[in-house]
Amino acid sequence: MKTIRRKFLKLISQSCLSIIILPYNFLYSATKKIFNQNLTKEQKKIMFDESTEKAFSSPLNNEKRKGFFHCANCGAKLFSSDAKFDSGTGWPSFTEALPGAFKTKIDYKFGMKRVEYHCAKCGVHHGHVFDDGPKPSQKRFCNNGLCLFFKPVD
Repeated sequence: MKTIRRKFLKLISQSCLSIIILPYNFLYSATKKIFNQNLTKEQKKIMFDESTEKAFSSPLNNEKRKGFFHCANCGAKLFSSDAKFDSGTGWPSFTEALPGAFKTKIDYKFGMKRVEYHCAKCGVHHGHVFDDGPKPSQKRFCNNGLCLFFKPVD
């Protein structure tokens, strides 16, 4: 009974904390800048409102060529194709980002603690990083495909 009560109280406290953090998210979102004027409405919703695209909807899930994945807003180089793997989650997944590519923050949405990452150059939301990836990093950068574009290496 105590564990159920403890879990319930933890969920309530995290939910209350997310209500407190919502104004911060709004202000943080307002400081992000659109570099690419051709972003679609859905891309803007994901990048600036921290939304998520539908799983298995990104053509980048099937991208196998050598190259780099860039931020769809500012063009910053974020991931090497060498770090990409099929996580089975429905979103492009990577074991590591390029150095300095992202800044992180803690996200308490949905009543759980997650690490959210944003482009270090323009501040837009890309996804979440989890500790269930393959070795050696055991990281899984779960990225919204609409936030990326791919440039193959010639």
